[in-house]
Amino acid sequence: MVLISKILFFTSHHGLYTVILLLLVFGLLSYLTKKAWFLIFVLPLSILNGFCGQFLNAWFLNQYGVKSTAIITSDVETNSTLNDMYIHDYEAVVKKQDGKYISTFFSTTSATIYPIENSIRIPPTEIAFPVKYIPGYEKNIVILYNESEEGKAVLKYSKLAPVNSARIKYEADRTNKEFIAEYIIALEAYTASYDEESYKVKLEELKQLK
Repeated sequence: MVLISKILFFTSHHGLYTVILLLLVFGLLSYLTKKAWFLIFVLPLSILNGFCGQFLNAWFLNQYGVKSTAIITSDVETNSTLNDMYIHDYEAVVKKQDGKYISTFFSTTSATIYPIENSIRIPPTEIAFPVKYIPGYEKNIVILYNESEEGKAVLKYSKLAPVNSARIKYEADRTNKEFIAEYIIALEAYTASYDEESYKVKLEELKQLK
């Protein structure tokens, strides 16, 4: 497991070096076997690593890693951009199983985050957040963003958005049966995840109007 973690850390954090290594490996195979077709694997594997390397690393660490915490100690904005946003370089410390800390690093483009989705969300500096790693190679971490305090707040806000939308419609026309039904559905979905009495009371009030 440690060896796999080291390989995935290297490929997900050093894309250019991975391409060079693939060229060397398949170039050597082609030379030794006298079969040039081995070189055709270099381009697809390089592209695959560029698009899926972080996702594979995130899945692996979440599946087989152990839970701990980490703290970002440095957040530096670079001159490079990704989707019109500046790329940041981060340094962090990771808590090992013995309670001691080890340093690691990542950037906006190499950060490994779970759950896997098409967005890059990094916790703020100086605040401990949950991670997973393979014991023996704690440098390679996956950020459990939805379990962090910021992630929980973002998730709660996203689930509250339909409730607020339905509430505004209902308050505009309290006699509209469609708006009442939409508000009830939104509240049921929200209260299934969050035990908040005020929303439960409102849900019961609305059910009386059906």
